[in-house]
Amino acid sequence: MSDTLFTPLKAGKIEMKNRVVMAPLTRNRAYAGDVPGDLHVEYYRQRAGAGLIVTEGSQISPQGKGYADTPGIYSDAQVEGWKKVTDAVHAAGGRIVIQLWHVGRISHPDLLDGGTPVAPSAIPAGSRTFVNGQFLETGAPRALSEAEIAATVRDYRKAAANAIRAGFDGVEIHGANGYLVDQFLRDTSNTRTDGYGGPISNRTRFLREVVTAVADEIGTDRTGIRLSPWSNANNVGIDSDTPALFGAVMDILNAVGIAFLHVVEGQTGGPRDWPAGGIEALRARFKGVWIANNGYTRETAVKAVASGAADAVAFGKLYISNPDLAERLAANAPLNPLPTEGLYGGGAEGYTDYPTLAEVSA
Repeated sequence: MSDTLFTPLKAGKIEMKNRVVMAPLTRNRAYAGDVPGDLHVEYYRQRAGAGLIVTEGSQISPQGKGYADTPGIYSDAQVEGWKKVTDAVHAAGGRIVIQLWHVGRISHPDLLDGGTPVAPSAIPAGSRTFVNGQFLETGAPRALSEAEIAATVRDYRKAAANAIRAGFDGVEIHGANGYLVDQFLRDTSNTRTDGYGGPISNRTRFLREVVTAVADEIGTDRTGIRLSPWSNANNVGIDSDTPALFGAVMDILNAVGIAFLHVVEGQTGGPRDWPAGGIEALRARFKGVWIANNGYTRETAVKAVASGAADAVAFGKLYISNPDLAERLAANAPLNPLPTEGLYGGGAEGYTDYPTLAEVSA
């Protein structure tokens, strides 16, 4: 079987040395002011062997925050913190994009200085989020006004500009897993009766405006997005006509001409289940670089890229305990086991202290 997984790939202006992608991983270790610090510098530097690193979700505004100690990309201090990360990754020969994140209703008043989470519609998620060292039920949201929607689109644009200031090779818009963009898309979470709700053409409007704003700001060739068409993550629900909805999304992304699409195939962190031909039809419809994600092994990743089912494959959990995952996969070497503790919050332990293959072999 061809080992195309380990060959270079170009996504817009992003030149990847291999097709192993580090998926975004929320680890809740930001410093005061939601600023990335020295721990982040070391963590991402260690993983620069990936063809592309997608950072943990980083909120585009204080209102976009949904979990404790997650980094942002809206303040000068955050930009400076991220600049140290990108410098380290580039010095190690890597490429890195930041995931732009607005959680919408997946938040809690304690994370919003007592404010109320926002969403397309005032429908509680009934999900849980990480607050003060524990998981609590998300707060009941209020519906965004049209003026607030426009302001949020501007926040995405500004965050994208900040990302380039911070030295990132591009951005990935988080449109998956039941967060704000995903909430607008689905008729399970969006019951608006204005121009952002109702028919698919209206429910895709927010995504279209966000993608267009980001691409206008930094270039289509540095813009990507993550989607999860058949995932019920954060209780977002499965749309009444997922093929039509996400087919329309593919057409929007093609029209803008973005560099890559990162797709959670099936349930986020769960079964790779979708209606027959569903993911395959979207793959055939999208014209850019397709990054596949969800439960891949070395064998299935090699097969997916060799067959053309994907252009690259993103790994999440395996990158937690294997900083040199791309190198290990290329060598078909053993992997460090995934930890069961220390995933959320803490310090260097369980974050930057996993041995590389070279260290294990020494």
